[in-house]
Amino acid sequence: MIRTILGLGVIVAFCQPAAPQPTFEVASIKPASPGAGPGRTLMLVPGGGLRANNVTLRMLIAFAYDVKDFEISGAPNWLNSERYDINAKPDAPDEPASNTDLARMTAHQGQAFQNRVRQRLQALLADRFQLKIHRESKESPMYALVVAKNGPKLKEAAPREPPPGQNAPEPPGRGSPNGPFRGLRMGRGQLTGGGATLAMLANVLSNQLGRSVVDKTELKGEYDFTLEWTPEPGQGPPFGTPPPDAAPPPDVSGPSIFTALQEQLGLRLESAKGPVEILVVDHAEKPDEN
Repeated sequence: MIRTILGLGVIVAFCQPAAPQPTFEVASIKPASPGAGPGRTLMLVPGGGLRANNVTLRMLIAFAYDVKDFEISGAPNWLNSERYDINAKPDAPDEPASNTDLARMTAHQGQAFQNRVRQRLQALLADRFQLKIHRESKESPMYALVVAKNGPKLKEAAPREPPPGQNAPEPPGRGSPNGPFRGLRMGRGQLTGGGATLAMLANVLSNQLGRSVVDKTELKGEYDFTLEWTPEPGQGPPFGTPPPDAAPPPDVSGPSIFTALQEQLGLRLESAKGPVEILVVDHAEKPDEN
């Protein structure tokens, strides 16, 4: 009898249905105003929602599948030209920690929260844009982010104030001591990190340089830092190159991003080569307005 019960237990465990993919319960998609200008935003909303203004489908695909612009191929021309405003709310809010105060999440909690929003956006793109994709891998040039010869120049993120109802301070690495901001804040020729990981930094550097950047530092902490450099032609923020009327970098005669990394953060980029996954767009349709 014991053997039978254990056997049934194993069968039940393996027959559990897979968890359903998170979705947005309500999603409004409208063409952006023709006079919206070059500015565009994609913002995560507490509870697991998403708000985007003046964004292209290509930008949405890049965020939804966590790929860079240069890692998307096969897209029709309108993916880069048609712009949309989107306001989406989840079918059920995420857990209270992410529903109340995004700024208090650690970098790892923030990444998990972001991944759930990505999954919801993937479902939305498949439903409303009829998006179909597949992935391919090819050998391509890349950069490895490593620690420079004299060691890193990074400040470990300080403890944050405890959330309401908790008396003990949170352990180190919870974000910037200078306010609620955590993560990465991007400007033209400037990057500010508050409780950010080097994997996050590598991701932004990849967007800037148009080439995959892999974190090989083996530094697993969360850090506060500021990086300032003079962008070269073709270097731009995560959603494309800056518009012509964008503010100039902090110092037009400043260092390149390669020099700034070494001098300011004690890190450097090494040329490398390796497999890069490419997301291929097989099909997409313009959505009905609602």
